[in-house]
Amino acid sequence: MVLLLVGVTSCFDESQPNYQYMPNMYEPVGYETYQATDSGLFPQSTAAMVPVEGTVSRNWLPYEYDNSIEGKELARVQLSPLDSLNREENLAKGKELYDVYCAICHGNKGAGQGTLVKREKILGVPSYADVARNITVGSTYHTMYYGLNSMGSYTSQFSTEEEMWQVAEYVMQLKEDLSK
Repeated sequence: MVLLLVGVTSCFDESQPNYQYMPNMYEPVGYETYQATDSGLFPQSTAAMVPVEGTVSRNWLPYEYDNSIEGKELARVQLSPLDSLNREENLAKGKELYDVYCAICHGNKGAGQGTLVKREKILGVPSYADVARNITVGSTYHTMYYGLNSMGSYTSQFSTEEEMWQVAEYVMQLKEDLSK
């Protein structure tokens, strides 16, 4: 009995209990991986490391035009890379995505009268039929990619580059419908 008592009490340490009621309070959690630490292996630290230069995310290709007025003018003449044989399918998918991401501001018909405009939450969303805008499928894609004025970039909302081109093609269809 004495031997058992000595064995149990020899493992007991008041500074470190043998049990943990809420282990997350004692053990480090995953986000500590992003703390800036120099372990010698990574001299620039491991804090939210950027991808290797020259790598491309899956389903995305580098966009060849920069975020400038000159880049937008160059993009204006770019044609859609989507297959023209699947035009109806592309327009249907583009409409579906447009209704989710764009119609709230631009309106279902592209006339600039979306729900947020009608409620006066945002102002100054012009119609796609506005001749002064001179939008093309390339400039529409460029605007979705980088954003323009108070509209931010929408690349994070789309899962592929193809979806952005589908929406750009659908916008051109809306522009054509408004011009009739």
